[in-house]
Amino acid sequence: MKTKALLVCGIVASLLYVAMNVVGSMMWEGYSSVSQTISELGAIDAPSRGVLLPMGIVYQALMTAFAVGVLASAGRNRPLRIAGMMLVAYGLIGFAAPFTSMHLRGEPPSLSDTLHVIHTAVAVLFMLLAVGFAAAALGKRFRLFSIVTMIVVLGFGAWAGMDGPSIAANLPTPWVGVTERICVSGILLWVAGLAFVLLPPRATSSLPQKMPVRRRGLAAA
Repeated sequence: MKTKALLVCGIVASLLYVAMNVVGSMMWEGYSSVSQTISELGAIDAPSRGVLLPMGIVYQALMTAFAVGVLASAGRNRPLRIAGMMLVAYGLIGFAAPFTSMHLRGEPPSLSDTLHVIHTAVAVLFMLLAVGFAAAALGKRFRLFSIVTMIVVLGFGAWAGMDGPSIAANLPTPWVGVTERICVSGILLWVAGLAFVLLPPRATSSLPQKMPVRRRGLAAA
Protein backbone atom coordinates (compact mmCIF):
# COMPACT_ATOMS: atom_id res chain seq x y z
CA MET A 1 0.00 0.00 0.00
CA LYS A 2 2.86 2.36 0.84
CA THR A 3 4.57 1.65 -2.48
CA LYS A 4 1.30 2.26 -4.32
CA ALA A 5 0.95 5.66 -2.66
CA LEU A 6 4.52 6.56 -3.60
CA LEU A 7 3.94 5.58 -7.22
CA VAL A 8 0.73 7.62 -7.39
CA CYS A 9 2.86 10.61 -6.39
CA GLY A 10 4.36 10.50 -9.90
CA ILE A 11 0.96 11.00 -11.50
CA VAL A 12 0.07 13.75 -9.04
CA ALA A 13 3.43 15.45 -9.67
CA SER A 14 2.80 15.55 -13.42
CA LEU A 15 -0.66 17.05 -12.90
CA LEU A 16 0.74 19.58 -10.44
CA TYR A 17 3.36 20.71 -12.94
CA VAL A 18 0.63 21.44 -15.46
CA ALA A 19 -1.25 23.38 -12.76
CA MET A 20 1.92 25.35 -11.98
CA ASN A 21 2.07 26.53 -15.57
CA VAL A 22 -1.58 27.50 -15.66
CA VAL A 23 -1.56 29.33 -12.32
CA GLY A 24 1.78 31.00 -13.01
CA SER A 25 0.59 32.29 -16.38
CA MET A 26 -2.54 33.71 -14.76
CA MET A 27 -0.44 35.57 -12.18
CA TRP A 28 1.58 37.39 -14.84
CA GLU A 29 -0.44 39.74 -17.01
CA GLY A 30 0.98 39.78 -20.52
CA TYR A 31 2.90 36.53 -20.15
CA SER A 32 2.89 34.41 -23.32
CA SER A 33 3.06 30.62 -23.10
CA VAL A 34 3.91 30.64 -26.79
CA SER A 35 6.95 32.91 -26.73
CA GLN A 36 8.17 32.66 -23.13
CA THR A 37 9.71 29.76 -21.21
CA ILE A 38 8.46 28.03 -18.09
CA SER A 39 11.59 29.13 -16.23
CA GLU A 40 10.61 32.75 -16.74
CA LEU A 41 7.56 32.17 -14.54
CA GLY A 42 9.94 31.54 -11.63
CA ALA A 43 12.51 34.14 -12.64
CA ILE A 44 13.87 36.63 -10.10
CA ASP A 45 11.34 39.48 -9.70
CA ALA A 46 8.77 37.74 -11.93
CA PRO A 47 5.16 38.46 -10.83
CA SER A 48 4.46 34.72 -10.66
CA ARG A 49 7.57 33.75 -8.67
CA GLY A 50 5.87 33.90 -5.26
CA VAL A 51 3.33 31.29 -6.35
CA LEU A 52 5.50 29.15 -8.59
CA LEU A 53 8.35 28.46 -6.15
CA PRO A 54 6.20 26.91 -3.36
CA MET A 55 4.34 24.81 -5.92
CA GLY A 56 7.69 23.79 -7.39
CA ILE A 57 8.92 22.58 -4.00
CA VAL A 58 5.81 20.42 -3.64
CA TYR A 59 6.40 19.06 -7.15
CA GLN A 60 9.96 18.07 -6.30
CA ALA A 61 8.82 16.42 -3.07
CA LEU A 62 6.24 14.39 -5.00
CA MET A 63 8.82 13.41 -7.63
CA THR A 64 11.27 12.30 -4.94
CA ALA A 65 8.54 10.23 -3.29
CA PHE A 66 7.71 8.71 -6.68
CA ALA A 67 11.38 7.84 -7.20
CA VAL A 68 11.43 6.01 -3.87
CA GLY A 69 8.35 4.11 -5.05
CA VAL A 70 10.17 3.09 -8.23
CA LEU A 71 13.07 1.81 -6.14
CA ALA A 72 10.69 -0.11 -3.91
CA SER A 73 9.09 -1.71 -6.99
CA ALA A 74 12.38 -2.70 -8.63
CA GLY A 75 13.19 -5.81 -6.61
CA ARG A 76 16.05 -7.58 -8.40
CA ASN A 77 15.49 -5.65 -11.62
CA ARG A 78 18.84 -3.83 -11.75
CA PRO A 79 18.05 -1.43 -14.64
CA LEU A 80 14.86 -0.36 -12.87
CA ARG A 81 16.78 0.22 -9.64
CA ILE A 82 19.20 2.45 -11.51
CA ALA A 83 16.27 4.28 -13.10
CA GLY A 84 14.88 4.84 -9.60
CA MET A 85 18.22 6.21 -8.43
CA MET A 86 18.32 8.62 -11.37
CA LEU A 87 14.81 9.77 -10.49
CA VAL A 88 15.85 10.30 -6.87
CA ALA A 89 18.73 12.45 -8.09
CA TYR A 90 16.34 14.36 -10.37
CA GLY A 91 13.94 14.96 -7.50
CA LEU A 92 16.59 16.08 -5.03
CA ILE A 93 18.45 18.37 -7.39
CA GLY A 94 15.20 20.18 -8.09
CA PHE A 95 15.19 21.61 -4.56
CA ALA A 96 18.09 23.83 -5.66
CA ALA A 97 15.89 25.59 -8.25
CA PRO A 98 15.04 28.62 -6.05
CA PHE A 99 18.76 29.31 -5.70
CA THR A 100 19.53 28.96 -9.42
CA SER A 101 16.78 31.12 -10.90
CA MET A 102 17.26 33.13 -14.06
CA HIS A 103 16.68 36.88 -14.25
CA LEU A 104 13.93 38.48 -16.26
CA ARG A 105 14.74 39.35 -19.83
CA GLY A 106 16.60 42.62 -20.14
CA GLU A 107 18.13 42.35 -16.66
CA PRO A 108 21.93 42.03 -16.35
CA PRO A 109 22.87 38.34 -16.11
CA SER A 110 24.66 37.04 -13.03
CA LEU A 111 26.04 33.81 -11.59
CA SER A 112 22.46 32.72 -10.90
CA ASP A 113 21.72 32.68 -14.64
CA THR A 114 24.76 30.51 -15.33
CA LEU A 115 23.79 28.15 -12.52
CA HIS A 116 20.27 27.97 -13.94
CA VAL A 117 21.59 26.66 -17.26
CA ILE A 118 23.83 24.11 -15.50
CA HIS A 119 21.07 23.04 -13.13
CA THR A 120 18.62 22.51 -15.99
CA ALA A 121 21.13 20.51 -18.03
CA VAL A 122 21.97 18.22 -15.09
CA ALA A 123 18.29 17.68 -14.25
CA VAL A 124 17.48 16.76 -17.85
CA LEU A 125 20.46 14.38 -17.92
CA PHE A 126 19.22 12.54 -14.82
CA MET A 127 15.74 12.28 -16.31
CA LEU A 128 17.00 10.96 -19.65
CA LEU A 129 19.14 8.37 -17.86
CA ALA A 130 16.05 7.31 -15.91
CA VAL A 131 14.09 6.97 -19.14
CA GLY A 132 16.85 4.91 -20.73
CA PHE A 133 17.31 2.48 -17.85
CA ALA A 134 13.56 2.06 -17.34
CA ALA A 135 13.23 1.30 -21.05
CA ALA A 136 15.75 -1.50 -20.63
CA ALA A 137 13.97 -2.79 -17.52
CA LEU A 138 10.39 -3.13 -18.72
CA GLY A 139 8.47 -4.67 -21.62
CA LYS A 140 8.49 -3.87 -25.34
CA ARG A 141 5.55 -1.47 -25.25
CA PHE A 142 7.08 0.62 -22.51
CA ARG A 143 10.46 0.47 -24.24
CA LEU A 144 8.91 1.91 -27.41
CA PHE A 145 7.10 4.54 -25.33
CA SER A 146 10.41 5.49 -23.70
CA ILE A 147 12.23 5.72 -27.03
CA VAL A 148 9.55 8.05 -28.41
CA THR A 149 9.81 10.10 -25.22
CA MET A 150 13.57 10.46 -25.60
CA ILE A 151 13.21 11.55 -29.23
CA VAL A 152 10.62 14.18 -28.27
CA VAL A 153 12.62 15.45 -25.29
CA LEU A 154 15.94 15.63 -27.15
CA GLY A 155 14.44 17.04 -30.34
CA PHE A 156 12.22 19.73 -28.91
CA GLY A 157 14.64 20.39 -26.04
CA ALA A 158 17.42 21.14 -28.53
CA TRP A 159 15.04 23.32 -30.53
CA ALA A 160 14.10 25.31 -27.44
CA GLY A 161 17.75 25.53 -26.41
CA MET A 162 18.60 27.28 -29.66
CA ASP A 163 16.62 30.27 -28.38
CA GLY A 164 18.79 30.55 -25.26
CA PRO A 165 21.05 33.29 -26.66
CA SER A 166 18.01 35.26 -27.83
CA ILE A 167 16.48 35.08 -24.35
CA ALA A 168 19.73 36.31 -22.81
CA ALA A 169 19.89 39.16 -25.35
CA ASN A 170 16.21 40.05 -24.82
CA LEU A 171 15.37 39.30 -28.44
CA PRO A 172 12.08 37.85 -29.75
CA THR A 173 11.59 34.09 -29.30
CA PRO A 174 8.29 33.45 -31.13
CA TRP A 175 7.99 29.70 -30.45
CA VAL A 176 10.25 28.90 -27.50
CA GLY A 177 7.30 28.45 -25.15
CA VAL A 178 5.72 25.88 -27.45
CA THR A 179 8.87 23.86 -28.13
CA GLU A 180 9.88 23.81 -24.47
CA ARG A 181 6.41 22.78 -23.33
CA ILE A 182 6.30 19.91 -25.81
CA CYS A 183 9.64 18.74 -24.41
CA VAL A 184 8.40 19.00 -20.81
CA SER A 185 5.08 17.35 -21.68
CA GLY A 186 7.01 14.34 -22.94
CA ILE A 187 8.67 13.97 -19.54
CA LEU A 188 5.42 14.45 -17.61
CA LEU A 189 3.62 11.83 -19.70
CA TRP A 190 6.50 9.40 -19.28
CA VAL A 191 6.51 9.78 -15.50
CA ALA A 192 2.76 9.16 -15.36
CA GLY A 193 3.20 6.20 -17.71
CA LEU A 194 5.91 4.63 -15.56
CA ALA A 195 3.77 5.07 -12.46
CA PHE A 196 0.86 3.35 -14.20
CA VAL A 197 2.99 0.43 -15.37
CA LEU A 198 4.42 -0.18 -11.90
CA LEU A 199 1.17 0.17 -9.97
CA PRO A 200 -0.20 -3.09 -8.54
CA PRO A 201 -2.92 -4.79 -10.65
CA ARG A 202 -5.70 -3.78 -8.25
CA ALA A 203 -4.84 -0.13 -8.74
CA THR A 204 -5.49 -0.43 -12.47
CA SER A 205 -8.30 -2.98 -12.46
CA SER A 206 -10.84 -0.37 -13.57
CA LEU A 207 -8.71 0.58 -16.58
CA PRO A 208 -8.43 -1.22 -19.96
CA GLN A 209 -6.95 -4.66 -19.34
CA LYS A 210 -4.64 -4.60 -22.36
CA MET A 211 -2.24 -2.20 -20.61
CA PRO A 212 -0.94 -4.25 -17.64
CA VAL A 213 1.81 -6.06 -19.56
CA ARG A 214 4.25 -4.75 -16.96
CA ARG A 215 4.55 -8.03 -15.09
CA ARG A 216 5.72 -9.84 -18.21
CA GLY A 217 8.14 -7.00 -18.86
CA LEU A 218 9.52 -7.16 -15.33
CA ALA A 219 9.85 -10.93 -15.46
CA ALA A 220 11.64 -10.78 -18.77
CA ALA A 221 14.13 -8.14 -17.63
